[in-house]
Amino acid sequence: MIKDNPDLIQAIRNRFAHVDSCPFQGERIFFENAGGALTLKKVVETSAFYAAIPDNPGRINPAGQGTQDVINKAKADLAVFMNAGAGQFFAGESGTELLFRLIRTACVNAPKGAKVIGSSIEHPATRSAAQRWAGIAGLDYVNVAHNDATGLVTAEDYAALMTPDVAVATILHASPVTGMGIDVAAISKAIRAVAPDCLIIVDGIQHAAHGQLDLNAYNVDGYVISPYKVFSRHGYGIAWISDKLSAMPHDMLIDAPATGWEFGTRDSGSFATVSDVVEYFDWLGGEVSEETDPRKRIEAAGRAIHAYETHLTVAMINGTGNLPGLKDMEHVQILAGEDNPAREGLVSIVVKGMDSPDVVEALNQEGIRTHTRKADHYSGNVLNPLGLPDCVRISMCHYNSESEVAKLLAVVNEMA
Repeated sequence: MIKDNPDLIQAIRNRFAHVDSCPFQGERIFFENAGGALTLKKVVETSAFYAAIPDNPGRINPAGQGTQDVINKAKADLAVFMNAGAGQFFAGESGTELLFRLIRTACVNAPKGAKVIGSSIEHPATRSAAQRWAGIAGLDYVNVAHNDATGLVTAEDYAALMTPDVAVATILHASPVTGMGIDVAAISKAIRAVAPDCLIIVDGIQHAAHGQLDLNAYNVDGYVISPYKVFSRHGYGIAWISDKLSAMPHDMLIDAPATGWEFGTRDSGSFATVSDVVEYFDWLGGEVSEETDPRKRIEAAGRAIHAYETHLTVAMINGTGNLPGLKDMEHVQILAGEDNPAREGLVSIVVKGMDSPDVVEALNQEGIRTHTRKADHYSGNVLNPLGLPDCVRISMCHYNSESEVAKLLAVVNEMA
């Protein structure tokens, strides 16, 4: 796979912009992937090309038809990448904006007196939207408490609070604070066992870069990603919605097509970069397997990414070479446990006796980019129950290397 193939690791790194240096800082290690992944060089080229085209997609001229073809191809590529057999894809302002729109539509179309269910581990993109629109629509909000020690919420946790009158449900696929992946398919099954017609909407923003997506297996009605966290660029989000959600009354122009969800003219360049991302996963799958079918290559890439990122997090926690791991440093506390198989390329820590912003700055001075998560409206739901005002988030992706992990361990070890 990836970890035993240094030539492949270098080939992967060569495809990304600023993989080992920052235009503002100079040489640095990038462990802030949960805040936004590195960008494919091909995405940068594609963005520049389409930024210069003045024509609106769909107009009856060569450029209008050509850019519309680009959008259509991207949506077809997304269907392969995310394994969607039905439904539709569309773009919006951001992942957060799209989650609000999907949840708003689901809530205002729910029967009066119904319930909305979600979990305390969720990012505020879903929790805020669900609680706001449940209140406006006259629905009761049901909170499923996550496990503070593991950073997880399970299908059993949802099932314990499910009732037949739950009309809307939200699920987080992976936490940007703990890094833990959630079993979406199992939770969806538990929900539908009690409320089969419930509209289920998933925040896949943190998960998407770390392994394969499989909408056909999830049996949900909405799934949202932010492409800047999946090797593309800022400025847009992508949503998938089921045929059922597509047909519901929603914000739209008068007399517009009933299942249209996009507002205004879309940026064909953003869609074109989606195809670049899917092409990258296809390429990687061909490097780590003998598969020839595009979907199977993407699945192989996802398995390889997950395996390699697990290797990196294990090295960070348990140590590498002659360096102790984070778990062996008495001055370090690891959030969500040392041995947690749900972890997806992310380790959050507290360094005893130091404020997390000071730790992040000390790492930054050594050329290691990490991030502080504070007990605020973004992360307080995870940190407050642990009695922590903040933590240091170290987030990796499959273009990171074990030597970069070793550099971080050496610096943190000296903070004792």
